[in-house]
Amino acid sequence: MGRIDRLGRGAGYGAALILTPYLLIKVSSVVGALLGLLPTGSGLGLVQWVVLNAATIVMAAIGIALALALVRPWGLRIPAPPLVFCGWVAAGFLVSMLPYVLLRSFWQSPGPSNAANTHDSGGATAPGWEDALIQLSFVGMGVGLAVALPAYLRRRWPHAFTGRLGDGARSGGAERGRLVWQRWMLLAGPAVGLVWLYWAAGGTSGLSHPSDRDGNWRTLDLVFGLWAFIGSAAVWVAARGRPAPLPRWLPMTLGCLGSGALFAWSAWMLPFTAYAAVAGRTAGSVMPENLAVAAVLHGAAVLAGATMLRSLLRTYARLAGSV
Repeated sequence: MGRIDRLGRGAGYGAALILTPYLLIKVSSVVGALLGLLPTGSGLGLVQWVVLNAATIVMAAIGIALALALVRPWGLRIPAPPLVFCGWVAAGFLVSMLPYVLLRSFWQSPGPSNAANTHDSGGATAPGWEDALIQLSFVGMGVGLAVALPAYLRRRWPHAFTGRLGDGARSGGAERGRLVWQRWMLLAGPAVGLVWLYWAAGGTSGLSHPSDRDGNWRTLDLVFGLWAFIGSAAVWVAARGRPAPLPRWLPMTLGCLGSGALFAWSAWMLPFTAYAAVAGRTAGSVMPENLAVAAVLHGAAVLAGATMLRSLLRTYARLAGSV
């Protein structure tokens, strides 16, 4: 077993272990709310609270199973589509958030986040240790995936992550025709990123409640705006196969992360945007963005992310066919 595989194995087990407290906390929140022992939060009713936390329980369980699949022998026998999709979404949501966590630590004072801990309905706050465990679970899972997932992909599909861009088959006429189509489709990624960076820089067009912006919101816009540009550029470079001396793993990895960030974050935000449109400010669901603008923006990001993944898969198919 090589050094990369050993690191990946340790990271996968660590990711599964560190995400377990988050799963247990979410299960206890649902059980406690159903038994009337714990309050619901964020102005949500019992049914809404249970549904939201049930969704996070399923996501956490899938995350733990994914982390184990990346290091256990049975993980190599899992069909490619579900594993690639789950890994792509998980990495896009968690690994891409690591720069946000790092940036926020520079200018946010220590202590629990109000957004994460305040229960609008009753004014109660979650214990500090609970918030710390949740944040540690997310960060630890992100770091673990950042190491374990590339090691797994390199082991299972080496053609996509070894060698240089100039190796293998060159694009034919049909492939160049697809590149023209991809060029137009991939413009959606930078367009979405430009809006997010505009808001992060202090722009107010497209915002219904500019005063509701805070540092966390602007940092998120900055991070995901940058990922939109990085992912789009990486996918385009991988599809063209130039510059030839560039190691192939770099654009393939950045393309996976950037496209996954666009898809996962916006797919997560679309239901909240729909809920905010129905519930309004009275339910504590205020969003700074104009809801129609947010819906179009997140919808475009989901489509852009999916298109970028399709381009990466086509690139891999071309490379595999040239061997």
